[in-house]
Amino acid sequence: MAPKTLPLLLLLLLVVAWPLAVQSAPPTCYSRMLTLSREIMADFQSLQASEPEDSCVRYLPRLYLDIHNYCVLAKLRDFVASPQCWKMAEVDTLKDRVRKLYTIMNSFCRRDLVFLSDDCSALEYPIPEVTGPPDWQS
Repeated sequence: MAPKTLPLLLLLLLVVAWPLAVQSAPPTCYSRMLTLSREIMADFQSLQASEPEDSCVRYLPRLYLDIHNYCVLAKLRDFVASPQCWKMAEVDTLKDRVRKLYTIMNSFCRRDLVFLSDDCSALEYPIPEVTGPPDWQS
């Protein structure tokens, strides 16, 4: 190999290998649970918005998920077991994702999960998220 091609070869190797070396770490159990719960809620809201008012979707259990609330495990089980829409492909896909989240929470990531609440009614009627600081002037 010629002496001039060696630096070019090393530079090429560095350019190709650099992205592989700086890839981010794989998601943690917690981040995977949080991401999946948000995706499920977004998909459920989208499904509700896209289906007609007389559809079976309106009879499905509410699906607000807070992975820090102990009652979320029962909520996930109830949603998967609900008999409504059992032949609707979009609902079946959503139930599969809910089942996956339940399995992750109850098996793989059980030790990483910390429940901060066991208020089941908070999952039925969630408090809206505050987008800014409270207005102390009023």
